[in-house]
Amino acid sequence: MCGRFTLFEPDRILSREFGVSGFPGLSPRYNIAPSQRVAAVRSAPAGAGRELALLRWGLIPSWSKDPAIGSRLINARAETAREKPSFRNAFRRHRCLIPANGFYEWQRRERGKQPYFVRMRDERLFAFAGLWDRWESPDEGVIETCAILTTGANAVLAPIHDRMPVIVPPAEYARWLDPALQETESLAPLLAPFSPAEMLAFPVSPRVNAPTVDDERCLAPLP
Repeated sequence: MCGRFTLFEPDRILSREFGVSGFPGLSPRYNIAPSQRVAAVRSAPAGAGRELALLRWGLIPSWSKDPAIGSRLINARAETAREKPSFRNAFRRHRCLIPANGFYEWQRRERGKQPYFVRMRDERLFAFAGLWDRWESPDEGVIETCAILTTGANAVLAPIHDRMPVIVPPAEYARWLDPALQETESLAPLLAPFSPAEMLAFPVSPRVNAPTVDDERCLAPLP
C-alpha cells in the first residue's frame, strides 16, 4: 500500500519534469498523510495540455452519498481498479500523476512496526499512478479527491510489505494522462512493480508515525 509520502522538489523542477507551468509555490513536505491536499498533474479541460490540481487524498466517487468513504479509499489495487465501482470511471476518464520524492512503508516486527523510507537510488523525482474524481457536497461545494494505485511489491519492498505504489516511468506520462485513451487494457503493462534496481529502502525513526510530524528529520536513516 502507500499511506505516506514526501514531495520537496523545487517548483522549477516539478514544472520541467511534468510539463506544467505555474506550480503555486508548494511548501516542502516530508510526511504527507491521507485526507491532506496533494499535488497532482492531470490533463487540462478540452485537451489544453496539462494542469496542476491540489486534491484531497482519499477518493470520494462522484456517486457516493457519504464523503466518509474517502478515508477508506486512499489506495486502489491495480488488479481490480478497472472493474471496481469505486474506481472504474476514474480509471477510464480521470487518471493523474502524483509527484513524489519518496514514500514510507512499515515492516511488521515482534515489537511493533518499523517505518522505512523508499526512494530512487539517484534521489530523482518520480510519480505515482493516481486516479481522481469530483464529488459535489451540498455544504462544501465541489470536492476533488484522489487515490494512489498499488501493485505487488518488487524485490526492494518485499521484505518490508507485500504491496507498493504503482510508479509511472516518465516515458509513459503522456499515455497515462491521455483522456482519449479509455480502453484501459492497454494500460495494464504500466501497473507492474517498478524496477528494484533503481530503488532503495532504509529504516527511519518512528516519529513519522505521527501525521503531525513533517520535517526533514523524518528522512534521517537510523544508525
